[in-house]
Amino acid sequence: MRGRNVLVVAVCLLVAGGVLAQAKMSSKAAKPVIWQSGDMKWTDLDANGAPGVKIADLWGDHTKGAYGAITKFPAGFSAPLHTHTNTMRIVVISGTFIHTPEGKLESRLGPGSYLLQPGGNYRHSTACDKASECVFFIESSGKFDIKPVEEKK
Repeated sequence: MRGRNVLVVAVCLLVAGGVLAQAKMSSKAAKPVIWQSGDMKWTDLDANGAPGVKIADLWGDHTKGAYGAITKFPAGFSAPLHTHTNTMRIVVISGTFIHTPEGKLESRLGPGSYLLQPGGNYRHSTACDKASECVFFIESSGKFDIKPVEEKK
């Protein structure tokens, strides 16, 4: 139960930080934004090799620039070795998110865990444990992309 409380506080702080940043960028953001989980607008991520992955933008637009979003990986999902242009900050909400830097051991991240994925040439794979879907908060100062790493032949 304590871990769940830490998770709630962590997600609230991240969301609050994003809302404050959004408020500074736009006078339209002066009104509160309240979404129940059932009101989230889930869309397909539409990234290379990401079948079943869903995203709900909380602020910004992950296809155009800075954003904060909730993302879902289906149970057992796995993305092979890849990079991203922009740094991403991730907080796991539920499930077991698996992060594996190239040539290193995997890290199994449960609810409340935090991960900073550097943008640029940081080669890694991501997955979700097969026991249940993975839900996580993600924030970035630039648009989302995924660049698969070609395997050496």
